[in-house]
Amino acid sequence: MRFKLVKLNKISGAEASVYSIYIFDEKKTLFDIFIEENKNLFKSELNDIFKRLKTIGHRTGAREQFFKIYEGKLGDGLCALFDTPNKNLRLYCIRYGSSLIIVGGGGFKPKSIDAFQDDDKLKTENFLLRRIAGKINKRIKDGDLEFDNDGKDLIGDIEFYEEDYE
Repeated sequence: MRFKLVKLNKISGAEASVYSIYIFDEKKTLFDIFIEENKNLFKSELNDIFKRLKTIGHRTGAREQFFKIYEGKLGDGLCALFDTPNKNLRLYCIRYGSSLIIVGGGGFKPKSIDAFQDDDKLKTENFLLRRIAGKINKRIKDGDLEFDNDGKDLIGDIEFYEEDYE
């Protein structure tokens, strides 16, 4: 699979940048797919998530308390953003401090499940973003991708294949 990191300019602002992952096979970002999958049943929840992301970008930055952290492997930055107050939807993100987040996919978390592993859709979305986070973090470690001076943008090779760095 071929990916590209894409900045979401309408959501990004002075406090933080918000990126998503464009999937060439799908011709859309993981965030776009998340919106399409949930727009009919969870329109108000999607609006809440969109407003929260815009607030993160323009006013508050990506504060840790906005996310459920440690949703992936230790050190990969994977976390989840919820709509509020009912927490029906879970949007997986990769958080790099308070200045930059990469939003992926997610889905509906039924109240009947305790962990994402109990739901096939959430498990698939989580593990996909884990793999992508690993690729991004490896690129950062190797110097192929880096943060700009204010930590809000990624510079370098933002396009990659899932097979890269294996």
